[in-house]
Amino acid sequence: MSNMKLCAYAVIVATSVSTLAASNETQKICIKGSNTFGEELGPQLIKAYTRLHPERAINIESKGTATGLAALLAGECDVATASRPANEDELRLARSRGVTLSHYVIGYYGVAIVVNATNLVRALTDQQVTDIFAGTITNWQQLGGSDARIQTYIRDAASGTHLGFQELAMSQRPYAGGAKTSASYRDIATAVAANPTGIGYVGINVLLPAQVQPVRINREWPTATSVNEGAYPYARQLRLYVNADKTTPAAKEFIQFVLARPGQQILDYLGFVHAIETPIWPPPPAAPQ
Repeated sequence: MSNMKLCAYAVIVATSVSTLAASNETQKICIKGSNTFGEELGPQLIKAYTRLHPERAINIESKGTATGLAALLAGECDVATASRPANEDELRLARSRGVTLSHYVIGYYGVAIVVNATNLVRALTDQQVTDIFAGTITNWQQLGGSDARIQTYIRDAASGTHLGFQELAMSQRPYAGGAKTSASYRDIATAVAANPTGIGYVGINVLLPAQVQPVRINREWPTATSVNEGAYPYARQLRLYVNADKTTPAAKEFIQFVLARPGQQILDYLGFVHAIETPIWPPPPAAPQ
């Protein structure tokens, strides 16, 4: 074999090895960000996705939205999960680094306030909800109901939802000392069903027992429509952020899975509200650059 042919062969082999290495690299997806996404939803989505794509390796880290966006802007992850929009500082940093920050709304984290079906109180204001769960309002009579002490039911402290509800509904105030904790939304619903004086919060799409009734908040029922229209107060968008110029094929494929029916069904099952009529790709820009 001539020297020229050997050189050409070496180039072909080197190119093939390089391409294979690059291909293997795209099999990995690094996701960082929101506790709301990472507590339960993210692991379930990843489990379902990797069942279909066993060649994919997905690492997830959930230390908060700010941490995820910082990692994405530093090139340390493929996808940043967020339970709020990127703020002005983050958008400014993206522009300064030449990062085209784009996002996808995959659904909504929303909670319904529920009471026992025998309770006469069927509507509350957001301020009343804050005062109930913080322990300022302690008797149903203060709200037009019967003379009975209010018992609150909340998620346990290990749950991301425990903090999420404080952010959504309580202005970060601490829970009342007498609140009883539960390991899941379904456990909260079961406890409220058994206690005529109970009140708790559950995912909007959680199937409720007959003995449990959701209440209106600021005159709005907790429905998928009111959440998607922005009328219901206890909901926030869940977003997946990417660097639009450097999104890997694997990351795109994962996002497409989340937005397609199998992914959206997982959101529904876990009590989240799925996004209505969401396009698949490309994502819209985070904000005018």
